[in-house]
Amino acid sequence: MHPVNPPARLLMGPGPIDADPRVLRALSTPLVGQYDPWMTETMTQTQELYRRVFGTANEATVLVDGTSRAGIEAALVSLLAPGDSVLVPVFGRFGNLLAEIAARAGATVHTIETEWGQVFPASAIEDAIIRVRPKLLAVVQGDTSTTMNQPLDELGAICERHGVLFYTDVTASVGGNPLEVDAWGIDAVSAGLQKCLGGPPGSAPLSLSPRAVAVLDGRRSVEAGIREPGDEVSDHPIQSNYLDLAMIIDYWGPRRLNHHTEAASMLYAANECARILLEEGRDAVVERHARAGRAMLEGVRGLGLTVFGDVGHKMHNVVAVEIPDEVQGDAVRSAMLEDHGIEIGTSFGPLHGRVWRIGTMGYNARKDAVVTTLAALEQSLRRGGKSVPQGGGVDAALDVYAGRGAGPGPDLDAELDAELDAQLDAELGDGVRA
Repeated sequence: MHPVNPPARLLMGPGPIDADPRVLRALSTPLVGQYDPWMTETMTQTQELYRRVFGTANEATVLVDGTSRAGIEAALVSLLAPGDSVLVPVFGRFGNLLAEIAARAGATVHTIETEWGQVFPASAIEDAIIRVRPKLLAVVQGDTSTTMNQPLDELGAICERHGVLFYTDVTASVGGNPLEVDAWGIDAVSAGLQKCLGGPPGSAPLSLSPRAVAVLDGRRSVEAGIREPGDEVSDHPIQSNYLDLAMIIDYWGPRRLNHHTEAASMLYAANECARILLEEGRDAVVERHARAGRAMLEGVRGLGLTVFGDVGHKMHNVVAVEIPDEVQGDAVRSAMLEDHGIEIGTSFGPLHGRVWRIGTMGYNARKDAVVTTLAALEQSLRRGGKSVPQGGGVDAALDVYAGRGAGPGPDLDAELDAELDAQLDAELGDGVRA
């Protein structure tokens, strides 16, 4: 039996990544009772922070205690009653996951598929909606299995035109890629902390539009033991108790109706993740991820490697690199970990053993992490039997950061905006700072 003392790692795979030190400090702070006034105020402030992160005014913005998959399942099991029809566009592993979770909720699942490494034009999704007439469109924004980023900006209007609810999983994309929940007409969105938000897995921020909340109200059923006179008892309740968003919203709302014991440490972490992002500025964080992603992209190309998929629709924060024939993919990944303490990922399904996935996200979307990873990859490739240009990856990445070769960008090493920081403290208070 060994103590909990993990080795030092630089996590440059598709997630999780190294948590921001501020988030780790927040995790270590003392627990407070779930109905302590400080705790309930912190919950309220966290809701407002995630409204800003998502770009929404939705009152029903909460945390689901669990990893990002808990947020996905909460959304789907709460919005879909048995027999409801759902359309899932599948362009990677996580579209298949949405379809499976919806099927387990008893929904009638319809899928459309495209080749891994591609995304769907909005017209193809609209054609499928017209054909299927679903209650819900469920789509992943950024699928790390393929590194593709599905455009969402036209889908909300399409769904509204056809009377369809619009849900998206933004676990891998939020923070590192543009997302505007209200402007894009998204009815339900769920995320996780462990990628571009720079935290650990274990909390799933989620937001629902009034239209989505109205669907929950039709299935609302307060459990015996906490039920009060006048509370609803549905003949067809949401099929999960723990992931029942109607009850979770009541727990986070003015009633504070007891549902579960809030995961206090994960609440602190989620709060700090959002504060860090908003202090830097949503647009600045997206641009930081875009620049780190460009640097990694040009860096692997500088080593003579080929990038997988439609680069024009690639997520900012992860790149899929085709494994050259001269090396064994798993052996190179092992060398990166054992010799350099750096983790990169493989992929799933048809891409397993065909690509490496290298992430540049959250706290690790920074220049030193990018160039260190590229230097280690060059050395591991050379020792594995692949001839690569000496310094080619690092030089190409540094050119991007210097504004050469991949377009100029802002100075991302500047200090955080003190004025915004002061504004956040004034509006939200210092009480939730770790």
